[in-house]
Amino acid sequence: MKFSRTYSLREIASILDVPYVGDDNFPVEGMNEIHVVESGDIVFVDHPKYYNKALESAATIVLINKEVDCPEGKALLISKDPFTDFNRLSSHFKPFRATNVNISPTASVGEGSIIQPNVFIGNHVKIGSNCIIHPNVSIYDHCVIGNNVIIHAGTVLGSDGFYFQKRPHGFDKLNSVGRVVIEDHVEIGAGCTIDKGVTGDTTIGWGTKIDNQVQIAHDTIIGKKCLIASQVGIAGCNVIEDEVTIWGQVGIKSDVTIGKGVEIYAQSGVGMDLEPGKTYFGSPAVEAREKFREMALVRSLPKLLEKIKK
Repeated sequence: MKFSRTYSLREIASILDVPYVGDDNFPVEGMNEIHVVESGDIVFVDHPKYYNKALESAATIVLINKEVDCPEGKALLISKDPFTDFNRLSSHFKPFRATNVNISPTASVGEGSIIQPNVFIGNHVKIGSNCIIHPNVSIYDHCVIGNNVIIHAGTVLGSDGFYFQKRPHGFDKLNSVGRVVIEDHVEIGAGCTIDKGVTGDTTIGWGTKIDNQVQIAHDTIIGKKCLIASQVGIAGCNVIEDEVTIWGQVGIKSDVTIGKGVEIYAQSGVGMDLEPGKTYFGSPAVEAREKFREMALVRSLPKLLEKIKK
């Protein structure tokens, strides 16, 4: 998430009331999770296991719970609770704004688009031209929808990411202040849920078609001309490249890259990166031919055992 202007390190530290390491006027341009940080961004880290990853990331401001040597060209914000302070910053720069109307006056809808009854369109939503939004669709704040998009009944765009930190008293939620971006010529079936990014974008690429009852979690990027069948569940921070086909009831864990042109057969479980242009099946998913040979061998075991007994 980029701020509306460049802030100084001193200004950010004053919002949080925390000490800092670095020049008072060190520039701060935004805040992001570690997988999408850029120069000028704040990233937070609160566990020694990840200190080096955060300090060596592209982020130039690190919100951290320990005084450490500050890398050259960077700055530190020293916090007792970086998780909570990261939430405080996101709430400060992008607070929740309630609305009491079905279509926010700050939303824009392009020429030729059809909005069916009982659709909710939140603040600062942008909908392109020649779209069809069917009844009971909910489009949360700041979502961006391209041209010639069809969204079927009951779908929700922009719900919060499923991102919690375990604490002694229960679970603390990390605020979701990103967006959902739907590119041109996408069709989304009925009863789907697509979560917004925590600080960045969840993106559905040009020409992708999504069946009913599909869940796509925060910060996932889906490429162009993908096909995703019913009841697929895709966890957060995944990259699904162009022209991937995912059949029904596939589950995909977080932080996975699925290469271009991959096909995943129904009811598979994906727990690691998949190489481009191949077909996969099983849980854990492996190349389909390998899995079918394995299944054939399992079916032949009773006959093999009979031969051994003889």
